[in-house]
Amino acid sequence: MSARTTATADALYTRRGRPAIGKAIPLALQHVVAMVVGCITMPMIVASSAGVSPQDQIIMVQASLLVAALAILLQAFGVKGFLSSCLPVMVGSGFAFLPTLRSIVEQYGMSGLAGAQIAGAVMGMVVGLVFKKIRFLFPPIVTGSVVLTIGISLYDTAVNYMAGGSAVAPTYGSAGNWILALVTLVTVIVAGQFGKGMMKASATLIGMLVGYLAAALTGGIDFSGIASAGWVQLPEPFHFAPAFHFNAIISLGIVFMVNAVQDIGQLEATANGVYEREADGAEITGGVIGNNLCSLLGGILGGVPVATAGQNVGIVVTTKVINRVVFGIAGVVVLVAGLVPKLSAILVTIPQPVLGGATITVFGSIAMTGVRMLAREGLSPRSTFIAGLSVALAVGIPQLPGVFAGCPAWIGQIFGGSEVIIVALTAILLNLILPREKKEI
Repeated sequence: MSARTTATADALYTRRGRPAIGKAIPLALQHVVAMVVGCITMPMIVASSAGVSPQDQIIMVQASLLVAALAILLQAFGVKGFLSSCLPVMVGSGFAFLPTLRSIVEQYGMSGLAGAQIAGAVMGMVVGLVFKKIRFLFPPIVTGSVVLTIGISLYDTAVNYMAGGSAVAPTYGSAGNWILALVTLVTVIVAGQFGKGMMKASATLIGMLVGYLAAALTGGIDFSGIASAGWVQLPEPFHFAPAFHFNAIISLGIVFMVNAVQDIGQLEATANGVYEREADGAEITGGVIGNNLCSLLGGILGGVPVATAGQNVGIVVTTKVINRVVFGIAGVVVLVAGLVPKLSAILVTIPQPVLGGATITVFGSIAMTGVRMLAREGLSPRSTFIAGLSVALAVGIPQLPGVFAGCPAWIGQIFGGSEVIIVALTAILLNLILPREKKEI
């Protein structure tokens, strides 16, 4: 083997080397298939809750792909500490935001969501700047409780989609919907649990493809909107004119703050897994600010917020491939997808039972991530009390619309429909107030 060949092969495992494109492209596509599902399903679920038109759904999917692509490219090629971590990470749509996004659009529509996302992203950027001073508020007992609650609060969304998505639809709850959902779910399970390599990493995407094919063969897909969609379209800023509502901003702002802490954890996991060191302050600050800037842009363009993709962190730590060319190619692929309305129009035709069957495992993994975070903290009597009470209040209160009927209106507006606000505030307060347990010597 020549010195040049060796250098090309080794380049995949260096930040700034020049790897062979033939080797870089498959590795980039592996990252794309691992993160792209969120960029498709997240805006579609939010659009369904908002009741927007199919044309607006296409805009939301496009915008979500575009801001994710920008975030990926920023993290790969930006200036360390300034809008970039310069760590080998992928960025996609953040499922942790979904329950709060859904709640906001049901109350205030897409305009209210756009305003809350712009303001909340600014709050997330502030966390990136001052994370060292406020990090004590978000130990694993708090973030674990929040993540567990987010996962649990999404279960009804997935099951509702498996049944058909809308209770007023004539086919809602039909055997056909459930068969389609189960075909998708079984495919995800088989690919994820029995597959290896790229098949295992892209199990959710494979499940969606099989479910989509099954729906197409049975005539369950409406292709009429694809023909009218254009081939190339630039984003339209402020398509959804932002409106700012205090309780929506606070609700989503808390999620942005928690997500910033989660991003910090993913950046640290990457630095530890690849470089065997802690992420430094510039990497964390730049990474968090860069992601939140792209989320702010998402509020302007109509896309959903972004977050560092944990599944891709796992791929990086396993393969040790850190070359920025790989991540640059992945970002360009996602960018091109976001500029092609016809592709987004195809994605919007995915039947709701297929979405439900594909995402229920994702939502389950979110909840279990919260459990693992709590377990790492140690399931002591104090921590189980804090987590148990926080999650119980957060899951229970929003299920009863009139629970604050006799209270001032602002209490119901802020706490009545947001699991995240309840679990975060409860866990933070209990963690600060309750006495620490004495460690045995």
